[in-house]
Amino acid sequence: MAEAAAIAPQRAWGKGRLTAKPFAGRTRLAEFYQEGCAKIRLPDTFDASMEAVLINSSGGLTGGDHMEWEFSAGEATHLTLTTQACEKIYKASAGTAAVRAKISVGAGATVHWLPQETILFDRASLSRRLDVEIAEGGEFLAVEAILLGRKAMGEAMRTGLFQDCWRIRKAGILLHAENLRLNGDIAALTQETATLGGQVAFATLFYTGMDCEQQLAKLRALIGGANGGVSHYHVAGQDKLIARLVAADGFALRKILIPVISHLRKGASVPKVWNL
Repeated sequence: MAEAAAIAPQRAWGKGRLTAKPFAGRTRLAEFYQEGCAKIRLPDTFDASMEAVLINSSGGLTGGDHMEWEFSAGEATHLTLTTQACEKIYKASAGTAAVRAKISVGAGATVHWLPQETILFDRASLSRRLDVEIAEGGEFLAVEAILLGRKAMGEAMRTGLFQDCWRIRKAGILLHAENLRLNGDIAALTQETATLGGQVAFATLFYTGMDCEQQLAKLRALIGGANGGVSHYHVAGQDKLIARLVAADGFALRKILIPVISHLRKGASVPKVWNL
């Protein structure tokens, strides 16, 4: 008797796309597309800006799952992108979960990429990529926070894979590039002083816009020397700020991160879904 054909495990797949355009002094929807487990909701902002809440209806990701997001903010628009909840990356029996995000920021436009934390469980496997194109005069703020398990639940990420790739261009110039890779015995690796020093929550913040250098003193005061640091760079006529934050758990990380985000958002708080 012939052997039965192997059945491929069911995997989550999703793709979402949104384009914003200016109209009568407000940011309006020009294009909207969602497929699979990728959903987008547009809550009222009660001002001229637009906020998009990204949802993974599969409830989390594991090996072999794939998510794609694409966003474009037209000239002089204001778009905030966030997530409904923390993204959970579960143990992978095979394969690696992949998340790809592509963002275009028009001239004079503002885009804030503010997803809630990504939680990596033990033996999770995740590969992420963020590609951003910013026109001259555009403003872009990005925050990505990672939790290696949920400390309050007694969870920890001991082994697994996490790789993160950022490529951010402004006015045709490669303004920022970074590759992070944690692989294998992550519990031992993150104990090192040169990595996390035993902390389990960390975040990267990127900002390019007006008066970058003038923000340094305030941001350093908000972060505090024991929790990370922030630096200003001038690259081929363009400015950027990079902050690296570490904390003992997700709650402690938010206590540092939220005031920093609010300062760079000119006093506006984080999206309301962060508090649900």
